[in-house]
Amino acid sequence: MPRPILRRTIPCLLLRDNGLVKTEKFKKDTYIGDPLNAVKIFNEKEVDELVFLDIDATKKGKEPHYSFIQDIANECFMPFCYGGGIKSIEQIKKIIASGAEKVSINTAAFTNPELITEAANIFGSSTIVVSIDVKKDLFGKKRVYVSSGKKNTKMDPVVYSKKMEALGAGEILLNSVDKDGTMTGYDLDLIKSVSEAVSIPVIACGGVGTINHFSLAIKQAKASAVAAGSFFVYQGPRKAVLISYPSQQELKEIYQ
Repeated sequence: MPRPILRRTIPCLLLRDNGLVKTEKFKKDTYIGDPLNAVKIFNEKEVDELVFLDIDATKKGKEPHYSFIQDIANECFMPFCYGGGIKSIEQIKKIIASGAEKVSINTAAFTNPELITEAANIFGSSTIVVSIDVKKDLFGKKRVYVSSGKKNTKMDPVVYSKKMEALGAGEILLNSVDKDGTMTGYDLDLIKSVSEAVSIPVIACGGVGTINHFSLAIKQAKASAVAAGSFFVYQGPRKAVLISYPSQQELKEIYQ
């Protein structure tokens, strides 16, 4: 039975020291502004869902900033997922108690895969998102990377995605490091290969530059949902910072 197309269109917001930043290929992070101001704008735009990823947490071994997550929850009218440095059940419990509907787990899914099963059993699979970062290695092979895209697991993304589904993940956030921030379009081959291999929802991320890129990920690559960063925070060829989101009518037209 084919997986239903959910057509969620999700801003993926990167956090560093509680500020909103944007990266390119996981490097050159640029300060964008206050994430809570972005949340207020996305509320007005009737956004489906938000993803917040603290890109410093794993590298610095930081605890999630629970009071900041509460601040997001108090402002946010839509469901949101929070990720960054999560490595224990206790942390997940506190993040959910702080107001997040989902958690995104990346490095710990590789280093401690039992955490995914345990978390899914306690909180439900729909709460557990495994974030998978993919880039080409020195030999041009697409491999799963962890630790903010620095450590090569040498795992094939399709094999790894199937493993995460078997462990209990309810959703996969699939991000192309090579496409991140380039605004040149998704890695459709990657998205399609993973989407066709698993039965859980796959959120495509990395590379959106036009609204039509969303449509291609859904229609051609069979993604269940689409996410982007630069597309929602930059405007024009000079990349002026402007938080935006397509109208519901525009989204309806591209997904028909």
